[in-house]
Amino acid sequence: MPNFVEIRNLSFQYGERPILSGLQMDFPRGKVIAVMGGSGSGKTTILRLIGGQLRPQAGEVRVDGEVVHALDAPGLYRLRRRMGMLFQHGALFTDLTVFENVAFPLREHTDLPETLLRDFVLLKLHAVGLRNAAYLKPGEISGGMARRVALARAIALDPQIIMYDEPFAGLDPISMGVTANLIRRLNDALGSTSIVVSHDVTESFFIADYVYFLSQGKIVARGTPDEMRISTDPYVRQFVHAETDGPVPFHYQGRSLADDLGLPEPTC
Repeated sequence: MPNFVEIRNLSFQYGERPILSGLQMDFPRGKVIAVMGGSGSGKTTILRLIGGQLRPQAGEVRVDGEVVHALDAPGLYRLRRRMGMLFQHGALFTDLTVFENVAFPLREHTDLPETLLRDFVLLKLHAVGLRNAAYLKPGEISGGMARRVALARAIALDPQIIMYDEPFAGLDPISMGVTANLIRRLNDALGSTSIVVSHDVTESFFIADYVYFLSQGKIVARGTPDEMRISTDPYVRQFVHAETDGPVPFHYQGRSLADDLGLPEPTC
């Protein structure tokens, strides 16, 4: 099976508010796939549906051939052991050391003896360049380092799929470049499938094999980064080149200013 994750005819809504509509997406094994779009376009919701936190109203999400929302609790927990997640802003346990943050999933899901667990944790930290920061607290390291610790925790169980929710948000240019390189390098080393949800065009295009663009809950464009750079699609062009004028309006849709102020509409 070439695709580790397949999304078919997927629709999801919160109450009466539609979020995703009729999605068709493939995430091949061993590839880095970027899911891009503006805030509120449904990117993070896709990650929650893949992880089984949410259930679709229509369609299905298959992970390694299993329909996620059809699994019972033990089946879902078993599937999640094969997933890694880098949460937005890292989400480290602030009262635990760097070492214990990375050790957490290993302690929860394995019965490794302490000496072997220690070796595993130090190897993961070495992979992200932070072995010598193992016994510091998250508050004692920089934001970029904390994001790398969170990445070491995400790969602690050698997952087959790693999901990244805005991995570049709030990072300085150097930290963004380091994080992007790590995502690509670790994906290739583990042979995993990586899904990168982001609105950072430069870093995402640098590491991605394929890109999906979302707008208002639908796929509006897809292709390789090179294809997206030269796309003539109005939404893609506006997003990639940070243009102010385009399909995405500046003003939130609704009543006009003239209506709110009780003024007559301009005639020209």
